[in-house]
Amino acid sequence: MLKDKNPQIAVSGSIAFDKIMDFPGVFSDNIVAGKPHQFHQLNLSLVVDNLKTSFGGTAGNIAYNLSLLKEKPIVFGAVGFDFLPYRDWMLKNKLNLEFIKENQTSPTAAAHIITDKNDNQISAFYPCPYLKNYAAKAIASACSKYNIKLAIIAPDNPQMMLQYAAAYRNKKIPFIFDPGQVVQAFSATELIKAIKGAKVLIGNDYEMNFISKSLGLEIKALSQKVEILIITKGSKGSEIYQNGKKMLVKPANPKNTSDPTGAGDAYRSGLIFGLIKGYNLKTCSQLAGTISVYTVEKYGTQTHSFTVKDLQKRYYKNYKEKINL
Repeated sequence: MLKDKNPQIAVSGSIAFDKIMDFPGVFSDNIVAGKPHQFHQLNLSLVVDNLKTSFGGTAGNIAYNLSLLKEKPIVFGAVGFDFLPYRDWMLKNKLNLEFIKENQTSPTAAAHIITDKNDNQISAFYPCPYLKNYAAKAIASACSKYNIKLAIIAPDNPQMMLQYAAAYRNKKIPFIFDPGQVVQAFSATELIKAIKGAKVLIGNDYEMNFISKSLGLEIKALSQKVEILIITKGSKGSEIYQNGKKMLVKPANPKNTSDPTGAGDAYRSGLIFGLIKGYNLKTCSQLAGTISVYTVEKYGTQTHSFTVKDLQKRYYKNYKEKINL
């Protein structure tokens, strides 16, 4: 079989139903600190304002935003017996689902996300069961058919993420490693394995500091382990390290801050698109920041949309530079 000559983007991570809730107060006001020996008695109940179920998960969100950029990424991941409505949505957005593995004995992953008025979040995540040897087989099969140019390993079952990293290294495919909210599940040894061979290591302040402390490396030393290291800082923009140099990139400005859920995934889609197109890192990060504000302005992670023309206008408004998409 001849390979598809068009370079492809591979996206792996969770594919989940998001149950998003708003808490009208601040989490810290509802946690009464007691004596150290009393923390095991914590019993917290929060009354929320809104509850909305939407399509989400890290892989789903990244792939959706790439589809808005007219890309058709290959999606890797595990889903359950209730996946059908999400499948229809993904197919409507012209995503490549041929390598997704369906488990008929378990439900699709689900994330329960509560956001307080300061945009702090508490999440509970049910992942699809671990699939032994799935990543190596799926990626080998995809590589026999498609010319994969860049991949991202987004938060998922940690063991699955290690599988993806090993498979991409084996196939010499550049990849972005994004441990995200599951970073604490990795041991130092596993983090070293996951980062090895990565083109990009990305995370927010907390996640990158956790990796730094786990490996006993300062951020500058950690940046030497990969070609590019990116620390996202939300409304403060991003911090990028490459070739021993540090660059600060300012954020794009949202029209409102309806819901921050999914902003990081949207950012990653812009980064991937920019890297595929050969943009410099400053432009990649500015594009990523511009895309991320679209999801911040809408409640849910795949409820926003934009046209290429609108994105170009939004980019120019924020950075006073033109971008050719």
